[in-house]
Amino acid sequence: MDSATLISFLALDLLLVCVPGADWAYVISAGLRDRSPVTAVAGLVSGYALHTLLAAAGLAVLVAGSPVLLTALTVVGAAYLVWLGWGVLRRPGTPEAGDDAPVAGRRVFLRGAMISGLNPKGLLLYLSVLPQFLVLGHGHLPVPAQTAVLGLLHMACCAVVYLGVGVAARAVLGARPAAARAVARTSGAAMLGIGAFLLVQRLATL
Repeated sequence: MDSATLISFLALDLLLVCVPGADWAYVISAGLRDRSPVTAVAGLVSGYALHTLLAAAGLAVLVAGSPVLLTALTVVGAAYLVWLGWGVLRRPGTPEAGDDAPVAGRRVFLRGAMISGLNPKGLLLYLSVLPQFLVLGHGHLPVPAQTAVLGLLHMACCAVVYLGVGVAARAVLGARPAAARAVARTSGAAMLGIGAFLLVQRLATL
């Protein structure tokens, strides 16, 4: 695996990470609600760490080869997005709501881990995009090691981009409570809409 391959993967991965989706919606909501988006971002990255471990262990291939299991994971993830999006719509995060009890931090982390861990977009990355950059043959790292390297690059991209999004959301909207509530509700609607779309799409194939 040479530097050109790594740079090519990094460029494509950055493009994918920079496309707004459920992760963006969650980190924006958390950035407005909490003093810092670090906990939410750490949760999201931990979900992709799980993807990386599963892919490196070869379990991702098993998931890809089992339509029933892939459908079940997609449905669970989509249903969770619908539930979480509805909760954000009912109680949008705002900057002045950032003085929660310490236990809230654990909830923020776990929610982030579940969102990314069950994110169909993440599954597709590890099942279809990442394998295209693996180099086979003598003289190269074993496939599990290459998978781990590419997975770590993806996690780093997510950490940098999502931290920037969360910090920017709070900096721009921190002094504008009405605008912050509107953006939080939009983020909640995005999560709900993405989840509903995935549910309908996946269930229609059954």
